[in-house]
Amino acid sequence: MADFQTSTHRAKWIFTQQELIEKYRGANQRAIQALEKYGTTCLEIDADGSFSYPKSQKDSDSNGDKKSRVKPLSVEEEQVLRVFYEYKIQVVCGAFKFPHKIQATALTYYKRFYLRWSVMEHHPKTVMLTCIYLACKIEENHVSAEELGKGIQQDHQMILDNEMLVLQSLEFDLIVYTPYRSIEGFINDLQDLYYGANGQVDMLKDLHQLAILEADKAMMTDALFLHPPGQLALAMLHRANDELRILDFERYLRSILSRQRSEHSISELIQAFNVIDSLIERIKLGDEEEMKRIAKKLKSCQVVGSRDDKKREKKSKHKSRRANEMQTTPAAAATAAAE
Repeated sequence: MADFQTSTHRAKWIFTQQELIEKYRGANQRAIQALEKYGTTCLEIDADGSFSYPKSQKDSDSNGDKKSRVKPLSVEEEQVLRVFYEYKIQVVCGAFKFPHKIQATALTYYKRFYLRWSVMEHHPKTVMLTCIYLACKIEENHVSAEELGKGIQQDHQMILDNEMLVLQSLEFDLIVYTPYRSIEGFINDLQDLYYGANGQVDMLKDLHQLAILEADKAMMTDALFLHPPGQLALAMLHRANDELRILDFERYLRSILSRQRSEHSISELIQAFNVIDSLIERIKLGDEEEMKRIAKKLKSCQVVGSRDDKKREKKSKHKSRRANEMQTTPAAAATAAAE
């Protein structure tokens, strides 16, 4: 794998907090403008990844007055929906027993996609599945779209229809850096430095496992866009050590800084850890009532008109018949709440 310092990840996908706020607001405003102009936020996607808005329904649709009263999602509601499907990525990958690196890559793709788009423009369930499919490809754990669709009782064609759009939105930057590999590297370093000769490997295993769980939480925040993976990994080990009290973490930080001749000070690292901790503590998974309310708003934003309603109704009937013929799988059960 190429070095992070020379990667497109570092050059193009690390931002300031203000830049992230502007990106989320910009995507939200674009979708609102589309709703006002076209009566829908739903985009028509072609196989080559190009897209267009449907012909305006505002003048021709008899329900134009009703459409004009459709309320778009707020930036905050979009965030709640994005986080819900970030959690679903973890659930689906776990149900399929995919390697952890696939989950991490899929999450990274998904989060990058929604730096450029609003959930009102592209439904997160479709994007979620497409990102998992692409992550399986890039991590050489190939699962066909048909297998993935069958496993969760979804039409695999929607995955293929959105593949090029997702790739283009990622600017084809498919090599990603997540904290998990760095966590493993720091654990090996700790073993060599302090614990290898003392027979305390089991203690480091506990630290490693808890740090991974903390990283799973961090991946549901914007920390991935604000901090390099090595710094994220240290923050996760710091959180895990706060609970387990296995080592003198400041001593270890001093050791790292002296060996790497880092320009950062311990106080700067601790400050970064505190920012990451704050992001994790603010994770909000919407309750069932809130998710139903947001999903209803999203559906009203994406209604396109009577002709498309008939198409969806026909497709829904076909999907229902197909689902009845299929045996429910663990992965399908895991995605039931995403319907």
